[in-house]
Amino acid sequence: MNNRTLALGFGAAALGMLGLAFASKPLYDTFCRVTGFGGTTQVAEAAPEEVLDRTVNVRFDSNVMNAPVQFRALQTSMDVHLGEHGLAFFEVTNTSDRDVSLMASYNVTPHRAGIYYNKLECFCFEERIVEAGETKKLPVVYFVSPEMDADSNLADVRTITLSYTFYETDNFRGAAKSAALN
Repeated sequence: MNNRTLALGFGAAALGMLGLAFASKPLYDTFCRVTGFGGTTQVAEAAPEEVLDRTVNVRFDSNVMNAPVQFRALQTSMDVHLGEHGLAFFEVTNTSDRDVSLMASYNVTPHRAGIYYNKLECFCFEERIVEAGETKKLPVVYFVSPEMDADSNLADVRTITLSYTFYETDNFRGAAKSAALN
């Protein structure tokens, strides 16, 4: 093997690794969304038609990371049948004297239930602007898929915890989102 072939081989390998580095985050995000890995919840466009007798208790957890807001769930938990719509509300209050741009990250535990936890509507889908001193009531419409009942790995799951963490974003863009209930 001559030096030119070796150099081309190393160059191609380096470019390939660079391409994989740029593609890793979108690929990982897609993997988590499809498989529910790490407690990643699903986004659904419609609720299932079937509602089962089996119930799970859905608990709600709220956290704040480096943002001047108070954030809380307005209910601690609720029992829902598999396939049944659930509606939960959270409340966020901006405790500062400036408008704050927020985003919510989320997951469920146990992580293996993430693939069955579906959101129809959620404040976590997009950035929120909360004005200075403002309080917003934020809804989440969800269901736990009836398909969970057929998964033997989840036969022992009676409780699912939905956890949100609000954090301040650096890119304040435009007027406040209007999807929050006032």
